[in-house]
Amino acid sequence: MTIATSTKSSIKWVILLYVISIHVGALFVLLPSNFSWSAVGLMLFLHWITGGLGITLGWHRLVTHRSFQTPKWLEYFFVFCGTLSLEGSPIEWIGLHRNHHAHSDQELDQHDSNKGFWWSHMLWMFYDIQAKDDVPRLTKDISSDPVYRFLDKYFFHIQVAFAVLLYLIGGWSFVVWGVFLRLVLVYHCTWFVNSATHKFGYRTYDSGDRSTNCWWVALLTYGEGWHNNHHAFQYSARHGMKWWEFDMTWMTIQFLQAIGLARKVKLVGNTAGE
Repeated sequence: MTIATSTKSSIKWVILLYVISIHVGALFVLLPSNFSWSAVGLMLFLHWITGGLGITLGWHRLVTHRSFQTPKWLEYFFVFCGTLSLEGSPIEWIGLHRNHHAHSDQELDQHDSNKGFWWSHMLWMFYDIQAKDDVPRLTKDISSDPVYRFLDKYFFHIQVAFAVLLYLIGGWSFVVWGVFLRLVLVYHCTWFVNSATHKFGYRTYDSGDRSTNCWWVALLTYGEGWHNNHHAFQYSARHGMKWWEFDMTWMTIQFLQAIGLARKVKLVGNTAGE
């Protein structure tokens, strides 16, 4: 992996130290005093709420690609769930992901897979990247929304308040499992979409980049691992195109559609969401 010298001098130490501290905090699950089955169950449930409903369904398929529509209150709920993943501010995340699709596996792609697995997986976050300059242009549809602006400004404060709430409910075991370990697992699951699904798996479509379909990433990320399908048809609400490409998020969207909470669902051959 090669990183330009000019980039090496602009390492973002606050983010690097933060990521290290979250991983260190997760190691406290190894203490017997912090173990309980209720804490494990809480972690799994919150993984789905924040990584599944929040990042995968909310930030990605609903807002970034507008592959379907929901009532605004439900959109805000999903975006809030994504905020609890602590993957940064929603406006910047959405803008950077839109940039990724515009320049996938090219120099302007912030996690260009040509720079190596670990660069794509996480190292890109620790440096100043040119892609951030384009975020305002790519997020004009949400950047003036007061709810998005509030979550953008206070996403870290919200996580701290959430940790305090978990402590009051279940003590330190709930904090260690429900915050630290859960964040680490959601982080790496999300990062695998940037790294593993541009390296491992198979390609069904010529998408003009190195994106792949990777079954184990799909299982970990509620359907995001069918990444080659997604890059070929980025506005489709369904990522698992074949019957055996299990896509839990698509099933969730179908449920929302059945009860009248999702409409204008875009699919391959139906990009207008009719």
